[in-house]
Amino acid sequence: MTTDGACEPMIPQVLFFLTLGSTLGCGLIAGAFFAFSSFVMPALARLPPAEGIAAMQSINVVVLNRSFLGVFVGTAGACLILIVVSVLSGSEAGSKLRIAASALYLIGTFLCTMTRNVPLNNALERVSPETAMAAETWSRYVPAWTTWNTVRTLAALASAALFTLALVQRARAE
Repeated sequence: MTTDGACEPMIPQVLFFLTLGSTLGCGLIAGAFFAFSSFVMPALARLPPAEGIAAMQSINVVVLNRSFLGVFVGTAGACLILIVVSVLSGSEAGSKLRIAASALYLIGTFLCTMTRNVPLNNALERVSPETAMAAETWSRYVPAWTTWNTVRTLAALASAALFTLALVQRARAE
């Protein structure tokens, strides 16, 4: 505490741990999404459409769990806080990198998920895997979903890299 009772020394520590947590969160999300683009979706695409659809429908139910959503949504929340704090302390080392990393995660990963992948998942949920239309739906779903998944993967990975650079910049300034 400072002489006037403020907790100024605590703010840099909180900022450090929030940035570190966001770095790790972005990295975890990038890794999970990378796995889907690089081998999960190609494997599902090799299955007969009814089996691929059923498997993806199951994945879309199971992914809504505390551990995944905690990291995915928690990282978005941390990014919102980091934008506000970094704008308010604009001259502090790493603040511009934290703002860029946070914005990239929020737009390229979180918003992309909500506006692209989730609507595709919701549409797939309404498909009965055994119908004649299912194969056509699946043939459109896989490339579209994978493309947007790759976008959000790259955004999360780039965010993790920018957060890492922000931490390095901050350490060099100390």
